[in-house]
Amino acid sequence: MQTSFTLAQLSDPNIADANDILRACVHCGFCTATCPTYALLGDELDGPRGRIYLIKEMLEQDRPASDTDVRHIDRCLSCLSCMTTCPSGVNYMHLVDHGRRHIEKTYRRPIFDRMLRSVLGWVLPDRQRLKWAQRAASIISPFTSLLPVTLRNMTRLAKKHKINNKVVIPNDGNAAGAQKYRVALLTGCVQDNLNPAINQATIRLLNRHGCDVVVLPEVGCCGSINHHLGQEGQALATVRANVEAWTNSNQEKLFDAIISNISGCGTMLKDYGFLLRSDPEYAEKAAHISSLACDITEFMARVGIRNPVPRPKRKVAYQSPCSMQHGQGINDEPVSLLRDCGFDVVEPVGGHLCCGSAGTYNILQSNIADELRAQKIASLSALSPDIIASGNIGCMTQLNQIGENDMPCPIVHTVELLDWATGGPVPTALVDVMVARL
Repeated sequence: MQTSFTLAQLSDPNIADANDILRACVHCGFCTATCPTYALLGDELDGPRGRIYLIKEMLEQDRPASDTDVRHIDRCLSCLSCMTTCPSGVNYMHLVDHGRRHIEKTYRRPIFDRMLRSVLGWVLPDRQRLKWAQRAASIISPFTSLLPVTLRNMTRLAKKHKINNKVVIPNDGNAAGAQKYRVALLTGCVQDNLNPAINQATIRLLNRHGCDVVVLPEVGCCGSINHHLGQEGQALATVRANVEAWTNSNQEKLFDAIISNISGCGTMLKDYGFLLRSDPEYAEKAAHISSLACDITEFMARVGIRNPVPRPKRKVAYQSPCSMQHGQGINDEPVSLLRDCGFDVVEPVGGHLCCGSAGTYNILQSNIADELRAQKIASLSALSPDIIASGNIGCMTQLNQIGENDMPCPIVHTVELLDWATGGPVPTALVDVMVARL
């Protein structure tokens, strides 16, 4: 693709990066074949190629974002399926992030939208604020039908989960037997409130496989929520704080890895080096943190599953999160690990398509998210599984939220099954099902 940025514009490293990405695009349109929003809406501007043109025009002309720009870029899930399909290696992720930052700087949203996005960016990355939001959702749930649709979606998502005080306390979890590895664990701001059992299972699994696990109190949200809302100042402040905390601990005693069990967070961690590439104080440190970042299944594939406990054969439908398969390129590891543990693993048709979670997307673009959710549940149901496994709390929440009867079976995190299969407790979501079958 030809571009016409001026030399003055190209002196900005972000514009220079956008220029390189745009010039890599050859207009082939392969991306539209795997784009969920293009498949649903059939509008060229609701596909990656159309959005690339919109972003190019905004940036080249250095003009404020228009209503059209905002509507179509807001509809992007950032599922990154287009990047997996693209034969030219176009880094759409960085380009659309730049487009979102430009929108937040130049576009005046309606007051309700501004307030909502500010609240999401203020509440979700903070564990304590999220807990209070859950309490508020429980109180107002009888009046949900009176709320605007977006607030109904927020309440619906929040009240699905019990208020949970069993958050993983920052500590060192010691390896069982001889220690072979020292790893840091990102517990996640949302996950540790909604489902701390995932982090507890992760720590048990790692301890059982010779890992000392470090959870640092200074490490908070990964920054992805603010980042994808275009709130770059807040996002980068969070990123720098995390880089500083992990760097200091790593200097005391080296980490073998920084583990994420939330695929959306893992994608963000692996991008820290890029995000702080122009920061002279943090560039090198951030790049090193990114080099240490890996998903729990990525790390366990490296270590190898030890001594799985024989269990009755169960059919597990693996739902691969977009941020796992497209964002991090992790496809085989979760499936292989589950099979190593004795599970009969099946994968749905159209597994590359998003379930509609996408961070805050299922709140901000609920109609599209609900359609994608229905498609995903239909494809999973067609497999007649006993269990659904996923590697992202966002996907788990999205699939489990409205109309519980829509779900064909319980959904659990992949790491909960790996923990159970190597000596851990039965995942909570499976307990009632197993009792009912006795």
